[in-house]
Amino acid sequence: MARNTSGRGERDLKVKVKTARGRKLSSTRWLQRQLNDPYVRRAKADGYRGRAAYKILELDEKYHFLKPGARVVDLGCAPGGWLQVAVPRVNALGEKSGQPKGRVIGIDIQEVDPLPGAEILLMDFLEEGADERLRAVLGGSADVVMSDMAAKSSGHRQTDHLRIIALCEAAAEFAFEVLDPGGTFVAKVLAGGAEGELQAILKQKFEKVANVKPPASRSDSAEKFVVATGFRG
Repeated sequence: MARNTSGRGERDLKVKVKTARGRKLSSTRWLQRQLNDPYVRRAKADGYRGRAAYKILELDEKYHFLKPGARVVDLGCAPGGWLQVAVPRVNALGEKSGQPKGRVIGIDIQEVDPLPGAEILLMDFLEEGADERLRAVLGGSADVVMSDMAAKSSGHRQTDHLRIIALCEAAAEFAFEVLDPGGTFVAKVLAGGAEGELQAILKQKFEKVANVKPPASRSDSAEKFVVATGFRG
C-alpha cells in the first residue's frame, strides 16, 4: 500500500546529467528534469507507479469523486498509478468495515501489471461494443470515468493539442454511454484553443464543468484537467 511522505529530510541537490554520445539533447533535458522532479522522488518513496498518481489524488482531494462504493473506470490506465489511488479510496478491497465496497476497472491496449483491487481489461475502448463489454463486467453502469491519456507527441504543439482533444472527446463519448446519472468524468486536455466544442458538449451533459491544473502537473506543461460532475444521463 502506498505510504504518505512529506518529503522532509530529502537532499535538495540538483542533479546534472551529462549529454552522452548518441543521446539527443532533448532526451538529456528530459532525464535531468525527471531526476530533479520532487513528484518523481515522492512516487518512488510512496510506491506509486508514476508521478501522475498525484494528479488524480489532488483532483480528488478537491472534488471528492472517488468515494467508497464508487464504480470507477480508468481509460488508458497504464502503468496503473491512477488505479493505485482509486483502489483504497473507493474501498475496492473491502478493507474498510462499515463502508460500501467499490469497483475499479482499468482499460488499456497494452499489458498492465496486476494490481490488487483493480480489474484490468486488455481492450481498445474505441472498438465497437467496448461499452457493452464494460457494462457486462461491471454488471451495470459506472460512477466515474477518468482518463490521463495523451496521443503520442508529434513535436508540433498545435497538432498534439488537436490529437489530445480528439482523444478526450472520444473518452467523453464513451463516458456518456457508461455513466450513471450523477456520475463524474475526469480527463486530461491541453490548453490551446480547440477545446471549446468539448467544453460546450460537457456543459450540456453535466451540471458542473471545471478546468483545473493540479499542483502535480508541471508548470511548464500545457496540460490541464477537465472535471465534469453531475452527469445528466
